[in-house]
Amino acid sequence: MFVDRVGRLSEGDTAPLYRQFQRLLRDAIERDVLVPDEALPPERDLAAAYNLSRVTVRKALDGLVEARMLTRRQGAGTFVAARLEKNFAAISSFTEDMLARGRAPHSEWLSRVESVVSPEEAMALGLSPGSTVYRFTRIRYADGISMALESATVPSSSLPSPEAVEDSLYDALGDDRPVRVLQRFRAVLFTNEQAALLKIPKNSPGLAIERRGFNADGRTVEFTRSWYRGDAYDFVAELNVPPA
Repeated sequence: MFVDRVGRLSEGDTAPLYRQFQRLLRDAIERDVLVPDEALPPERDLAAAYNLSRVTVRKALDGLVEARMLTRRQGAGTFVAARLEKNFAAISSFTEDMLARGRAPHSEWLSRVESVVSPEEAMALGLSPGSTVYRFTRIRYADGISMALESATVPSSSLPSPEAVEDSLYDALGDDRPVRVLQRFRAVLFTNEQAALLKIPKNSPGLAIERRGFNADGRTVEFTRSWYRGDAYDFVAELNVPPA
């Protein structure tokens, strides 16, 4: 029973009921009584179990959603928020990372176009001015939750057309996919426009990553800039001491 695991409201507590219930859930999450990705009972069941109104339960849950301790998934319910880990010991795409963790990835395309390379892209990709590139800009999601904004540029010689990329850029690149990457990290605050796209508060913290990918021939085939949510993603790197 949920109540047996989480506990009951304290008798004699004079705080508003929604704050009492919110505190109870927060404590259960912090003590790992409620674990990441665990589904909470429906609001009507919580209201009945704790003798609260649904308005009180909804207000308590809203505060924890705003605090990023809970998350709502359309058509599925309310879940304990889970942070995702990105391991930089292996070269993998966002889609591959999410599938490996049992999450459902999808993208919202903002643009997918053919264009003339910019000076910055030409420098990063080693292309001549006037070369043609394909640009891909999208919002990346896991289980319906926004995770990152991503803008990738590849030489047009690496793909037949922009429409060749469906879910995974690396799948579309095939034998031309990167086997070596260089990445630069920078802490940022999301701009108002970026925050609106991700549906998070403005000035939320994030991590900007600039990535250059090289194929087996040593040619640069990817120049990607991504902005990951700081409240939803952890980055892990495995380091080894070289042999003496």
